[in-house]
Amino acid sequence: MKTDERGHLPADAPAREDTDRSHRPNRRDLVAASVGVALLTAASLVGWAIQRADGSLQVNWPPLLGTWDPRFGPGTPAALTVAALVIAYGPGLATRLPWRAFLLTTWAAALAWTFSLALIDGWHTGVAKRLTTKHEYLGVIDRFTDIGTTLRGFSDHIVIGPPGNWPAHVAGHPPGATLTFVWLDRIGLGGGSWAGVWCIVVGGSAVVAILVTLRALTDERLARRAAPFLALAPAAVWMGTSADGYFAGVAAWSLALLALAATRTVRFPAAAALGAGLLYGFTCYLSYGLTLMAVPGLGILLLARTARPLPFVLAGALVTPVAFTLAGFNWWEAYQELVVRYYQGAGGVRPYWYWIWGNLAASTLAVGLAAVAGLGRVFALAPRAVRRSARPAREPSTPVLRLAVLVLAVLLAILAADLSGMSKAETERIWLPFTLWLLPATALLPGRRRGWLAGQVLLALLVNHLVFTGW
Repeated sequence: MKTDERGHLPADAPAREDTDRSHRPNRRDLVAASVGVALLTAASLVGWAIQRADGSLQVNWPPLLGTWDPRFGPGTPAALTVAALVIAYGPGLATRLPWRAFLLTTWAAALAWTFSLALIDGWHTGVAKRLTTKHEYLGVIDRFTDIGTTLRGFSDHIVIGPPGNWPAHVAGHPPGATLTFVWLDRIGLGGGSWAGVWCIVVGGSAVVAILVTLRALTDERLARRAAPFLALAPAAVWMGTSADGYFAGVAAWSLALLALAATRTVRFPAAAALGAGLLYGFTCYLSYGLTLMAVPGLGILLLARTARPLPFVLAGALVTPVAFTLAGFNWWEAYQELVVRYYQGAGGVRPYWYWIWGNLAASTLAVGLAAVAGLGRVFALAPRAVRRSARPAREPSTPVLRLAVLVLAVLLAILAADLSGMSKAETERIWLPFTLWLLPATALLPGRRRGWLAGQVLLALLVNHLVFTGW
């Protein structure tokens, strides 16, 4: 099939290029999904055996951090309604709506889905209380009355032992995370409700950033095919309400701006590249592990076959580190203290050999079996996608192959995080900034895919109604 000068397929091209022509799931999709089921089953059975033997997993519902708590709530009918509407009308609307209306509609659907899942526990427990517990950020707002002084002494309170050590999540992240909620408090948006809404709204915007990226790097057709799965992602269980959802939104827009700059599909590509760098630099001060977002960033530059945005990206990326360093916070010193703190707690007890694959099982629940089936297709395309991406620009790869390369770059970042040993458990939440980027693999599944979408919904509803995750 012929492509345009950028290697994009025509807008009316069949949605099944490089996929099967049947509208039903084929055998390899079902096999890939079965592998996901087998991984989850093994992680659960082995995890329960370890936890009952010595409690070293430090989770109550392996491979998830959560407790068995069957319940219904005010969000239940809302979640069922949102899911039914998106399954029935989402795929059709995704193909017909004008681009801007399509983006806004997808964002609205994602927000409705996330809020409804959170409200299964009611507003107080499901949203307002989540970021106010003893492990969370809002409990230390009053210690930031003098931000400069607090930043200069931030690293002194990471390790358990000295008086006044930070709660787990404050200690586990650079101060940009906590400062976000300090700044919200300063402008009159203090308290758990505003913090929860902030995380859900900013986190929900990640789906828009991903769609913008897909359109710039692959084509609009694949973005539209992925949209219903992004809107009804099982990851929404942990997006509402956790600060990692907020981190996912910031990181996603960094990559989106980079894609726009690299493909020059925006009026001012230099400004987009500078914005990508600014957001990436700030992302690194939200979570230490999100420095790995540089890996899919490099994948974007590879796909666009350009290094032109790099000077602007690097200039923007230096702003936040310079500002925090001048304010007295040393990122590297704090990270070294965090490693000590991590092994003082659950990280020093949880067995590496289990979580090296148990993490992947937990993340499978966040992305769903439809994404796992899509990843099966990505792996099948991988040799051709990598080979084509390495060829000269006069031989552009197809949108499907470029999508495969983007997903593979994200998987490489996840692999690095997994092998580091600094993410043992809770990856259903911690890896949200990465795992959301695996959902576009669903665009490779053939046919209308409503069955896959319904499966995603069922998984999210079962997890949220049966397990209290604390997020």
